[in-house]
Amino acid sequence: MKGGPTLRMLLLFAALLSLFMGVGYVLGSFGFFGGPLSSMLMFLVLAGGMNFAMFWWSDRFVLWTYRAKVMASRDEHPRLWDAVAVAARQANLPMPRVAVIPMDAPNAFATGRSPKRAVVAATRGILDMLDDDELAGVMAHELGHVSNRDMLVMTVAATVAGAIMFAVRMFFWNALFGGDDRENGPMAFVFAIALGIFSLLAAMMIQMAVSRSREFKADATGAHNCGKPYALASALEKMEAFAKARPLDPKRTNTATASLFIVNPFRAGGLAGLMSTHPPVAERVKRLRQMPSHESK
Repeated sequence: MKGGPTLRMLLLFAALLSLFMGVGYVLGSFGFFGGPLSSMLMFLVLAGGMNFAMFWWSDRFVLWTYRAKVMASRDEHPRLWDAVAVAARQANLPMPRVAVIPMDAPNAFATGRSPKRAVVAATRGILDMLDDDELAGVMAHELGHVSNRDMLVMTVAATVAGAIMFAVRMFFWNALFGGDDRENGPMAFVFAIALGIFSLLAAMMIQMAVSRSREFKADATGAHNCGKPYALASALEKMEAFAKARPLDPKRTNTATASLFIVNPFRAGGLAGLMSTHPPVAERVKRLRQMPSHESK
């Protein structure tokens, strides 16, 4: 069982390393960072450092990004604490840390490098919107990610994809407003656009490969453990409806972290919808409602 997650992690690191080095080589070819070799080596070191940092501190980074506060005791939010505790027992996992995100949008995610280091975070909005069964279903889904050891892979993919987008954005603006007199300035500008599109698609493809199948599996694992697939389906529908009506502002946070959430909190229309890191909620709901339920008992 452990070979699968380990293999996924190694393949993910290799893909991200290759993408980083490729971007570095191309940027160096256009005179950035001292030339192709030095630029590629610099991006190799950068990718290695990010992978190391994400392995050890991914949970802290994600919690900091969303200003999530880890609960010191059950007294702060008893309903959330109890839902997580029950889900952990059902999944035969140690009690994770529980965090609350000061955000009205109803959503949740799990992070951490292992089940012993897991953190389950829920937004303030999810506590206001969902009833007890729906909240139990969502927490069971998040503990499903913990049980399936998805958290580190998904967190690394989200974080490094965001870093790739940031690096390409820097190159784009440098090519557009660069103060030096490069002869290939116009060519660098055109290439910046092409590189930006390619890197964006590559980062999205990595996240899609990691995230989409993991969401289906976490739905199934969580629903099986808690015996409430209909409640989880209802929660997904409520959260998606809110996200469509009031999506998060992408300027205020990193859209690359969207794959961590149980439902995409950003607007996903057009190409973004086709390349979404989440499977369609309608398909997830359909699969959940085909599962046997214990909710009537």
